Amino acid sequence: MNTTHKKLISLWASSLIILSTLFVSNCRTPDHDQKYQSKSERLVMLHKNKKRNYSIYIPVSYERHKPLPLVIVLHGGGGTGKGMEETLTLGEWNSLADKNGFVVVYPDGIKKRWNDGRTDIRSYAHNQNIDDVGFISSLIDQLSSELNIDQQRIYATGISNGGMMSFRLACQLSHKIAAIAAVTASMSETFSYEPSTPVSVLIINGTEDPLVPYNGGEIRLMRRTHGKVKSTSDTIFFWLTHNKCDHTPSQINRFNNIGGDGTSVNHKIYRNCQQKTEVILYTIEGGGHTWPQGFQYLPEGLIGKTSQEIDATSTIWIFFKNHPKF
Repeated sequence: MNTTHKKLISLWASSLIILSTLFVSNCRTPDHDQKYQSKSERLVMLHKNKKRNYSIYIPVSYERHKPLPLVIVLHGGGGTGKGMEETLTLGEWNSLADKNGFVVVYPDGIKKRWNDGRTDIRSYAHNQNIDDVGFISSLIDQLSSELNIDQQRIYATGISNGGMMSFRLACQLSHKIAAIAAVTASMSETFSYEPSTPVSVLIINGTEDPLVPYNGGEIRLMRRTHGKVKSTSDTIFFWLTHNKCDHTPSQINRFNNIGGDGTSVNHKIYRNCQQKTEVILYTIEGGGHTWPQGFQYLPEGLIGKTSQEIDATSTIWIFFKNHPKF
């Protein structure tokens, strides 16, 4: 065999090794105990004959033998999972995932909406009674079969329509979800679901939210109504009752315009709940329909102020980290 022939065979063998390595790393089969490159991927799954899209971010520290928490991040009405990941939360969830070791998934609602339990005649998701609870449940199961997900540390959070969907998940998937965090969201006035087990709940709502009123009532966008919600206090009462917590806060903190943006924060923690759960409320006084320290996605005249008093993303993650399911 001449030298040229040997070199060709060697090059061919090297190419096969490279290709096989790429194939294995992209498959993410559960049989391989290996680290994965930290990156976001856009994927599709089929649920009830509908293609459901989602983005997933796996931290660089992922190893098959080590179970990691799962955080489900839900976009608001008119948004997308990718927009929630990259724009509204400024990519901070992915950074926190790398630093703290958890998996993040950003699902898409059909036609950019979630069926959160409201009566909203303008929403396809509500009119068609899209089974978003079933979709999220199946997504949890699929990711748990593909990755080593800690079943005691599965969480959901979202803004607006996504926050309202988090409430519904906490009720109907309370056997799977340990805690939720809802931003600029209250429960539907017609909400009729109840959790089968306690779930820790964190709420971040602005008093000057022009879309989802802090004190309850009609959701209004561009002079159109999109159903009604309970007040923030009634939403808190619902969770205090179902988690069997003390109805008097055990701790109250106040942050007075630290960020110099005209907003302040009233922080209440309710403890002595069943199964070590807690209910926490951050009232953003002067805050709008926004994610604190997130992207001001529309002018202040339309959605109100984005508070700089707290970092909503890191605040929510710390809450999740401290509240596994017992």
